Amino acid sequence: MTRKTFAASLATLLLLTAAMLPFQARAEDDDGDILREARILRDPAIPVLGNADGDITIVEYFDYQCPYCRKISPELAKVVRDDGHVRLIFKDWPIFGGPSIYAARMTLAAKYQDKFAEAHEALISLKDKLSEANADAALSAAGIDLARAKADLAAKGSEIDAVLARNHEQAMGLGFQGTPAFIIGRFRVPGAPNAQAFKQAIADARKAARK
Repeated sequence: MTRKTFAASLATLLLLTAAMLPFQARAEDDDGDILREARILRDPAIPVLGNADGDITIVEYFDYQCPYCRKISPELAKVVRDDGHVRLIFKDWPIFGGPSIYAARMTLAAKYQDKFAEAHEALISLKDKLSEANADAALSAAGIDLARAKADLAAKGSEIDAVLARNHEQAMGLGFQGTPAFIIGRFRVPGAPNAQAFKQAIADARKAARK
């Protein structure tokens, strides 16, 4: 590692440490509170990727048009895969407009055919500007039955929209200003960490959980 590389890595870690704020969930006895820990970490309407029985949860609030969300996706996936003990939850927060909302709704509809992970990977990996047409093309290429997804969206639209509304309220309530934004264990982490920063945040979250 060169001095320049070391300095850049150190700077990233220092910025991450400064940005990591305690995640203070509300009391569990308030069933209507959108910031209850169970609602954020264990929403039954959102599939869990990674290790469903993992000891640390990462929640990402993201938008399919967000360039930083796209950029960090491969690094995050590798960190989670290499660790082996992380629960990974993707919460669609479509703040970039119509195409983002369409992509988010279609991805959530794909869960009814057990294809949420495939749908997410197809759309977050897009290189071109997102549109309904290229979202459909990417989903189809990933093995999603588009006709069924659209039928499920028509039938379950109110439930899917309720998920998106919850995600939005949570992100705003947590003080996030944009995408990507993360909950890692007990910490809020805004911005786009690199692989090294993700690993450090996971280690810090595990350490905090033992206290």
